[in-house]
Amino acid sequence: MSTATATARPGAVLADLLPTSRARDAALVVGGAVLTGLAAQVAVPVPGSPVPVTGQTFAALLVGTALGTRRGFLSLALYALAGVAGVPWFADGTSGAGSVSFGYILGMLLASAAVGALARRGADRSPVRMAGTMVLGEAIIYAVGVPYLALAAHMSLSQAVAAGLTPFLIGDLLKAALAMGALPTAWKFANKR
Repeated sequence: MSTATATARPGAVLADLLPTSRARDAALVVGGAVLTGLAAQVAVPVPGSPVPVTGQTFAALLVGTALGTRRGFLSLALYALAGVAGVPWFADGTSGAGSVSFGYILGMLLASAAVGALARRGADRSPVRMAGTMVLGEAIIYAVGVPYLALAAHMSLSQAVAAGLTPFLIGDLLKAALAMGALPTAWKFANKR
């Protein structure tokens, strides 16, 4: 078993700073899924939208960034599969694949892999690059979630954009701002150890 250091090899993500083992990877994957499920319980209804504001997308993007492409994707896959199987940890304690907002969960799978790949290229180490990474991740989530919402809720695409994208933009900017401070700060702290 080897240990990684804060000055880890190029391509390291925050999770790589922990001692390397399969048990570690499994714990990180499960932990990422649980974090996303817990964050989904922070849900605020949006008037006129079947989709609530949640902490779920923020957690999914942080998981992907901190764990990297493979572990981030596996965490969100576990989250999605467990939720479909009946674990009540989607927004508002729901489960199953029948929700009109399930497309956002599918988008989170892709987004977690994308932001993980960017983190491996150092995008999580500077505030500006981290903000761009979060915005790209959110765009991927919407690119899947909004069309899914339109189909599942029998809306036009413009109605789905009005109900499933526009009301969330300010919150997404706040999430990006929080991430652009949190992850680069975590790297600075790790590099001082």
